[in-house]
Order: sequence, then C-alpha cells, then structure tokens
Amino acid sequence: MTTAFYTHPDCKLHDMGAGHPESPARLQAIEDQLIASRIDQLLDYRGAPLALESDLARVHSAAMIALVRERSLALAGTSGTYQLDPDTAINAHSWQAALRAAGAALAATDAVIAGEIDNAFCSVRPPGHHATSTTPMGFCLFNNVALAARHALEVHGLERVAIVDFDVHHGNGTEEIFAHDPRVLMVSFFQHPFYPFSGAEASGGKAVNIPLPAYSDGKAVRQLATEQWLPALQAHRPQMIFVSAGFDAHREDDMAQMGLVEADYTWLTRQIMQVAAEHAQGRIVSCLEGGYDLSALARSVVAHMKVLAELE
Repeated sequence: MTTAFYTHPDCKLHDMGAGHPESPARLQAIEDQLIASRIDQLLDYRGAPLALESDLARVHSAAMIALVRERSLALAGTSGTYQLDPDTAINAHSWQAALRAAGAALAATDAVIAGEIDNAFCSVRPPGHHATSTTPMGFCLFNNVALAARHALEVHGLERVAIVDFDVHHGNGTEEIFAHDPRVLMVSFFQHPFYPFSGAEASGGKAVNIPLPAYSDGKAVRQLATEQWLPALQAHRPQMIFVSAGFDAHREDDMAQMGLVEADYTWLTRQIMQVAAEHAQGRIVSCLEGGYDLSALARSVVAHMKVLAELE
C-alpha cells in the first residue's frame, strides 16, 4: 500500500490563543510519534497545496468565505486574534492555514482517484466537521471532509461516497451540508448529550448517527458499529470513503468522557478498509479532526496510519 501523509508548516501558524486545546502542538506531537514509531519513512510525505476560493464555494457561502479571509488578513502584522464564536478564533495566519487544510483534502482526493496513492491521511488544522455551509464554529473554519467529498462527486463524477466520523463530537456541519444529498452516506458515533448538542434527532439526510452516553467504551462502539454502520455502508456501496478522524473519544482525553483506546481506532480503521476494498477500490482519504491529549492523539493517529498503510 502507498499511504500519503499530507501536511504543511502553515497549519502550525494558525493559533487561537494561549491555552486553547486546538493548538499547533497537536501536529508536532503526531509528527514526533510517527518518527518514534519508525513508520515515518514508510509514508509518502506530501505538502498540502492551497485550496482555491472556488473550491470552498462548492460547500460554503460567499459571506462565510469572506468573513474568514477578511478577518484573518486584517490581523496581518499583529499577534492578535479575532473571536468568531466563544470557542473559535482566528489570527493573521488562519486564512492561509485553512486553505492548506482544505487543499490537503482536495489534493489527497485527486491523488487517490488518479491511482497515484492508495489512501491518505491529512494531518492538518484547523479541523472541519463542525463548519456548516454558512458558519465557522467549534474550532472549525472550513469543512475539509465535506469539501473533499463534494470534489469527488462534482469534479471526478463519483456517484456515491461515504463519510465515517469517529470524533467524540457530532459532525453537525457535515450532516447539514449533505442533508439533502442522497449520494452521501454519513455514519458517526458521538458522546451525547454533548457539544454541539445535535445528531440525536433525525435530520432527513442519509445518516446513521449513534449517540452514546458518557463513559461508553470501545466494546460498545464496536458492537454498534457492527450492527448499524457496516450494514448501512454495505448497502450504500460507496465508491470512495472519507474519514473525519477525531481521536478525542480516547479515554485519556479530558475534552470528553469516553473510553476508547488505540486498539479501538485500529479496529475501526480495519472495518473502513474492508468496506473500501469491497466497494471503493480501496480509496480512502482521512482528515484530522479532534484529539487534544497530545500523547493519546499521537499514538492513536499512528494506530490509524499503520492500518491504512497495511503495516499492522
């Protein structure tokens, strides 16, 4: 397997302020752990290009794109931040970082569909799955996975794709964006009730959401994924799978209260790989979402990548 690792130094320059959990240190921790685990030399490292505004416009409103661009560029030459919501801020580098994050997902999609690589992981920030079609929120500026999925459908002509979201928070933005698009199946689990306090009610979209109470462990996730996710994925027959890869359901992550460990992310990734092998020519693009305990995040990403690269 050829597994690409997309990232860019610009993604470390986006900074929402001292003490914010969604920090540049997350990407450094991942890179350090890849080296420590000795799999870094087995990956195809690729720089994330800049997405175009026309790419963003396939998913997001012109007003939303302009808000992020203008507020970020207005901070040029300063160390200040602008608060978009109580949880989400931008600095002078956020626009460039957001274009790199989206660009990584788009470039990975192009490369996988072209057969240059088998699959890819995008180690980028800001994350994306809370960003709706009109609103940045929840640490997210643009919805990287949604942009990639729509790119696969509208630029490459795929007929069906799936999005697997295993972040501890419901991917409300992704679900809203595809609520009326039967070409896209979204499967997810998330702690509930919990931010953003959505997902438990039917949205009208093609989604299989699994709300779980706090302190649910990997055994519960595996059982429900087997009973609900996998039959839905098999029935949808996706031609490509996108992963919103959040690792904040790990038991060491104090952002939430769930009990997954690295072995659970290994198992989840194997299930995704099996569906992709059967229906999607193995095509997978995975994008980093949450995960805020640096050690747990880095170890979990390595577990995820070992399966993608068929090293475990």
